[in-house]
Amino acid sequence: MPESRETRSRSDLPVKRALICTLGPSSLNERVISGLGAAGVTSFRINMSHTDIADLQGVIHFIQQCTNLPVCLDTEGAQIRTGIMNDGVAVVEGTSVRLVSEAIRGDASSIPLTPGNAIRRLGPGTRMSIDFDSALFRVDKVSDGVAEATVTTGGQIGSRKAVTAFPSPQLPTFSDKDLLAIRMAKQNRIHEYALSFCNGSDAVSQLREMVGSDSTIIAKIESREGVRNLEAIARSADSLLIDRGDLSREVRLEAIPLLQKAIIRKANSLGIPVYVATNLLESMVTKRAPTRAEVNDVINTLLDGANGLVLAAETAIGRYPVEAARMIGTLLREYEGSIEGYDLDDLLGDHPLTADPAPRGKISRS
Repeated sequence: MPESRETRSRSDLPVKRALICTLGPSSLNERVISGLGAAGVTSFRINMSHTDIADLQGVIHFIQQCTNLPVCLDTEGAQIRTGIMNDGVAVVEGTSVRLVSEAIRGDASSIPLTPGNAIRRLGPGTRMSIDFDSALFRVDKVSDGVAEATVTTGGQIGSRKAVTAFPSPQLPTFSDKDLLAIRMAKQNRIHEYALSFCNGSDAVSQLREMVGSDSTIIAKIESREGVRNLEAIARSADSLLIDRGDLSREVRLEAIPLLQKAIIRKANSLGIPVYVATNLLESMVTKRAPTRAEVNDVINTLLDGANGLVLAAETAIGRYPVEAARMIGTLLREYEGSIEGYDLDDLLGDHPLTADPAPRGKISRS
């Protein structure tokens, strides 16, 4: 059993803040992995929602050949996603579509969903959103593993996109693919696991039994149920991760900043590390520099008390994965330097266009 979180104080938490980077098509090469390591990454994340089980062994071996840094396996968890779709599929409002469990290549008339048993758990009247409201559906009929639905809002449908259903169907904590992936990860000496859509402490216990007491479990808070059971989850897991993206599928967007602060406060009070993910540097998927809003978001997330940050699209599919990691490293240093306060000279004197020395004077965080 993990030690009780009540026995840890705030000062016991790691001084070095974690930077977890997701690897994907943009970064699964030796040059980028080396650059990310030099930028201060503390572990590399494999996202099973976007990794075929047939490829997992090779991906693990390749990463381990390139770096000595830990690898974190992130499960698919209890979620529905689209399967593989043809390129450029769009659905039109008012048309009918079939939601199927077969592993077909989807088009505008038939859309495959995973896991295969999810469709049987839907019912007439269920409302569905694909890819954060890119397209909306209403289920009309379910029979023989096929759901007939009407498009209520048209839009693009891509491969492996998140699907949200209301009311939410009860799904197993681990997909069959997750169970295979966990077994494979354990065989390959992986000791860090992120538990997606963790809805209760029982899920943590299930994973602990599979991976052993010497492994670290990061419980991802990304559902209403996870928030409601936050304290029990925190007392069972080794750390928490707030996935703001998936959480916003079930919670209104404007509530996410307040929930983030509340979850971080609770984690801090229980002495358990807490990380934050999603859209930290989203603009750097396509641009070399972040926006001012993103910089403010990252610094304020750290000021809230977060112990680490997670880059996803920025390093998995972005054009500038190493630059994104370096930017997080820079922001971490700025935050750490602010703990004792800054001189105005520090804040105003290092821009290349600054002509005059800034007046000196201490700025305190308090």
